[in-house]
Amino acid sequence: MRTLAVALPAGAVGASLVLVAAGKTWARGYAAFGQSSLPVHATGSDTTALPGALALVGLASLVAVFAVRRVGRYVVAALLTLSGLGATVTALTRRGDRAALNEAASSASGLAHETARHVSTTGWPLVCAAGGLLLLAAGLLALRYGPAWPAMSGRYDRPGAARPVRERARASAAASRRPVAVDPDRAEDLWKALDRGEDPTEAAG
Repeated sequence: MRTLAVALPAGAVGASLVLVAAGKTWARGYAAFGQSSLPVHATGSDTTALPGALALVGLASLVAVFAVRRVGRYVVAALLTLSGLGATVTALTRRGDRAALNEAASSASGLAHETARHVSTTGWPLVCAAGGLLLLAAGLLALRYGPAWPAMSGRYDRPGAARPVRERARASAAASRRPVAVDPDRAEDLWKALDRGEDPTEAAG
């Protein structure tokens, strides 16, 4: 189960990196304010909320992959893979997006069409992309080796759940072998005993 030991921490660390990076500053700049300027910034969540949402989906898929079997496991593993891919692509493509930073500059200056100046980008978008790649790797491992991974034990099923068919069949067979009381004064019981292959005189005794 070496692949399982790799996929689990990779997915968990990847989702954590994406969530942490989404709350950090992705871009900085300045907004003109009279004869001076004001510093402004935009976080990953301000720029785009998609990586954070995909990280939560990927984290849920990482847990759910052990609760399903067969086709369901492939579906969940594919969702985990797509979550990582989406977080990576979004972080890289929106890294230089200034829309959120310009909006912060407009709010700081009080001018509707103010744009940020001297813009710089931090390394947090790359951290977010790295987290997405870890999620992607976990998803690919789940797609390739997931069918051989263990699933949740059936001992946690709710009480009163239906017993397996084989167990019910054994119980029915055991019940059919139990001796049935025969009333020698009733012809119906005698005939039923004969149909079962029993000696009605011995059953009556």
